[in-house]
Amino acid sequence: MSKVDLAQFHKAFHEESLDGLDAMEQALLALDEGAEDPELINVVFRAAHSIKGGAATFGFTDVAAFTHVAENLMDEVRSGRRPMEKAVVELLLRSGDTVRDMLSLSMAGQPAATPESQALLAELSAMVSGAPVAPVAVKAAAPVEAIEGWDIAFRPFDYLLKTGNDPARMFRELEAMGPLTVTCDTSKLPALADMDAESSYLGWTLSLDAGAKRAAVEGVFDWVDGDCDLTATPRLSAPVAAPVVEAIAPVAAAAPRAVREPAVNSESSSVRVGIEKIDVLINLVGELVITQSMLTQFNDGVDESQLEMFRQGLAQLGRHTRELQESVMSIRMLPISTVFNRFPRLVRDLAQKLDKKVVLDMRGETTELDKTVLEKIGDPLVHLVRNAIDHGLEMPDKRLASGKGDTGTLRMEAFHRGGSIVVEVADDGAGLNRDAIVAKAVSRGIISSGEHLSDDAVADLIFEAGFSTAAATTDLSGRGVGMDVVRRNVMDLGGTVNIRSVQGRGTTFTITLPLTLAIIDGLTAAVGEETYIVPLVSIVESVQVKPDALRSVAGGGELFRFRDQWLPIVRLFDVFNCEGQRRTIDEGIVIVVEGEGSRIGLFVDELIGQQQAVVKSLEANYRRVSGISGATILADGSVALIADVAGLVRLQARRKAA
Repeated sequence: MSKVDLAQFHKAFHEESLDGLDAMEQALLALDEGAEDPELINVVFRAAHSIKGGAATFGFTDVAAFTHVAENLMDEVRSGRRPMEKAVVELLLRSGDTVRDMLSLSMAGQPAATPESQALLAELSAMVSGAPVAPVAVKAAAPVEAIEGWDIAFRPFDYLLKTGNDPARMFRELEAMGPLTVTCDTSKLPALADMDAESSYLGWTLSLDAGAKRAAVEGVFDWVDGDCDLTATPRLSAPVAAPVVEAIAPVAAAAPRAVREPAVNSESSSVRVGIEKIDVLINLVGELVITQSMLTQFNDGVDESQLEMFRQGLAQLGRHTRELQESVMSIRMLPISTVFNRFPRLVRDLAQKLDKKVVLDMRGETTELDKTVLEKIGDPLVHLVRNAIDHGLEMPDKRLASGKGDTGTLRMEAFHRGGSIVVEVADDGAGLNRDAIVAKAVSRGIISSGEHLSDDAVADLIFEAGFSTAAATTDLSGRGVGMDVVRRNVMDLGGTVNIRSVQGRGTTFTITLPLTLAIIDGLTAAVGEETYIVPLVSIVESVQVKPDALRSVAGGGELFRFRDQWLPIVRLFDVFNCEGQRRTIDEGIVIVVEGEGSRIGLFVDELIGQQQAVVKSLEANYRRVSGISGATILADGSVALIADVAGLVRLQARRKAA
């Protein structure tokens, strides 16, 4: 009998274990809030038991040993021998985080046991046995080497600056630890004519003369993890005799730990699909086969008596193709709860760290959107949630003094609006501080004065790169990294982000996103020999403007009257430098579009029709073009460009400012 290769099941075990850990975390958070449902305790026990059994089966012995002790602790709770108190919940939450890390190491072929996991295992064992944590066995004569300094090699990837990160800010943080020498590597710097102002070409070698801990040094670069090549090598002194460590502080006296970020950027190559969706897909394929067989009889030609049957076959083929497309797209649609469910833990940890009382209200978790959008929306939501708890919600005493309850509310809600999905993150805190934002913007030279700025314009200032009103830099605030990254990431998804804020009542961030990035419904328009597609979701109306409704303004701009508004006109042949056949306003068509809260009119030669477009990345195949979000292939094989409405609105705003 041939031996079964268990390695083929490792990925499935890893994914099922992560699902179990998610369920375990949700149950623990419910227990932490005072829920008394015995089934929640069973959920935690079953998760630990399943992971232990699977890990033992697949040879992940370190994971099995760790979860075995966690299972024993939950068995004591389940049997009533130990109450489910906050210390137990906290320890099990930390254990879940550790198991995640151990599973990732095991899947990467690395040893799962680390000093951190072993220390936590000792805490678990001590709680189960009821004894204090055992002393660490260290020989008195064991030589140790003290860290005298650090040699750091830092080479950002070319896109790092576009993420809103500033290398100089990191260097200042390192310099705060001790004397720092910085050497710049310009070997990859191109000629001025070939330089992209938004790309990073420099690398640095840094020498830090301070005995800082590795966690502190590497923590400086947390925000650029995965966006650079980084090595940090300690410079060690001569060995000295190490002192005897007598004991470790008990579990209850453990130092506060850092807030753990939810794993919102992990992109999985697999997706779980309900069996009912698979059944629909199989039925549609069967219908297509029948239709194809029917059309095959016309291979030798179609006589007049068969013409009607041929037309019916083609119509049937088109109907089945559309249904098949919708069915395949539905497979990629996942509920946003897969992202939302990661935030109760983050909110709990942040509230505890900041000594605030926060209740999280999640709504619309069953709202579905494309898997690609789902994977990329997590990071902006993390920034918004952190910002709301740290900056928006007040301390309990301040809330009571202002007539509010001592517990703040953070609402996360998702819902459909037209052909888009809307995600709102709202708090009932103090709202945006207009005076502080304006003062900071003036001090940084972003604006000269805030006297004539509307509230919306002031709120928009927080999206400036590096903007922060925090008085001091902490591990939560003050780095100036966050809101600009939120807007950039949302814009990369073809979406928009807007702010509504009322002083003393709270702030609402609204993210509007397309349901899918793969296919869009669009209106096809001709401009000279070129074809452009304008997304239907952005179109308000198409009108033919009469010459007497047109006005010229200083600087060469044009406005036209649309109902009770005067809107700017953007002539696409000017923007994209192509030959438009129709130049006067009454010969062409104006498409009124809306993006980022503003409306403009796109002047084109004529409208061709409505169609669905399969979006192809222009940046991946050519380069990024301002005002264009992608391209598609038309039925005749030619290429049509897809207009980026939000980009055209911003382009018009820059022209107006100039």
